[in-house]
Amino acid sequence: MQVWINGEQRELADGARVRDALAVLGAPEHGVAVAVDGEVVPRADWPSVELADGARVEVLTAVQGG
Repeated sequence: MQVWINGEQRELADGARVRDALAVLGAPEHGVAVAVDGEVVPRADWPSVELADGARVEVLTAVQGG
């Protein structure tokens, strides 16, 4: 299936979950926030939230600085 991750179209297996999208990016599981179709997904739900074909996933990384 096709999903959009941070504005880039990616191919994921059917039944892919939020955690799978992070793996495609090589993103860490700490220090990031994830939204699917504009809704923030709590970290505890990443293993269980299934992505739909055409889903838009945004992965945001916390940056420290001033």
